[in-house]
Amino acid sequence: MLYSERFSARVQIEEQRRIESMIDLSLLLPRLLNATESNPELAETVAKLAWTRAAGEGLRNHAVPFRLYRRTLIVSVADAIWQKQLRQMSTEFIFRINKLLGRSVVGDIEFRIDPAAIDRMLSRVPAPRSSRQETPAPIPELVSAAGSIMDPDLRDRFIRAAENCIERRESMLHSG
Repeated sequence: MLYSERFSARVQIEEQRRIESMIDLSLLLPRLLNATESNPELAETVAKLAWTRAAGEGLRNHAVPFRLYRRTLIVSVADAIWQKQLRQMSTEFIFRINKLLGRSVVGDIEFRIDPAAIDRMLSRVPAPRSSRQETPAPIPELVSAAGSIMDPDLRDRFIRAAENCIERRESMLHSG
């Protein structure tokens, strides 16, 4: 076996270990929701994270969760075509979101045409970690939202999981 093949295999094994060590955010969502009974802002954040997970990689650049108003999740889309297509799938999204959250939180999804929101989301996505000079500080909204989680272990796990999720999304955006 050539050195380059051994090196490549070792890199692949290390990457697999790194991926396996990441906390799956979807496993924490029901616990986070339970911890947010008295904090509607954090409940909204959890619902948005559930949307991101339920929508999957393919939709993240085309549909951005905007707000949870009562039981209606408002999602921004780029145009009427996306709006029509996603509206037809809304029942499936509602099922997936509520399954991730472990209870019925979202009763309806409203898809609003807002290309500026999509552009803002895409412009906020930072460069992959490998091209950065230093590790960035945690996202202020994330730290603020996590501040109301009383259990320090759960709070730290939430922040790490959310950062891992964001890092994965960024790497997928920049690799494809």
